[in-house]
Amino acid sequence: MAAATTTEVFPCTPEQFYAIISDYEKYPEFLSEVKSCKLIENKGGKKLMEFEVSVIKTFKYRLWITEEPSKKMSWTFDSGDIFKTSVGSWELADLGGKTQAKYAVEATFKMFVPGPVAKALVNVNLPNMMKAYHERIKAKYG
Repeated sequence: MAAATTTEVFPCTPEQFYAIISDYEKYPEFLSEVKSCKLIENKGGKKLMEFEVSVIKTFKYRLWITEEPSKKMSWTFDSGDIFKTSVGSWELADLGGKTQAKYAVEATFKMFVPGPVAKALVNVNLPNMMKAYHERIKAKYG
């Protein structure tokens, strides 16, 4: 299993940050590895989202996302090309006008992937992803 976690502070409210992370269809506008994202199903407070991502190669996967607006977002794997499992979450804390966001993800793969490569696939874009969220917040909320 490959896993990654990071915690960052963003210069916006939890509501503003949540508005960005829950606007899935806009991900391709600011997350360079995300080629498309579309809603497949919405039932019982969960959304089935399909992501097309390009990291080393292009692949698709579907996640069931559970939303707790301005507090937490979590996901579990439904189906996809290379992942066997994938779970993760965003946990948000209000720091009085700023948001502490903890991001965590774990994944296993359908085919044999050497440990260092699996870790790289999960971690490779984490710094760039966080930078992209910082830039999106700056562009949207100044």
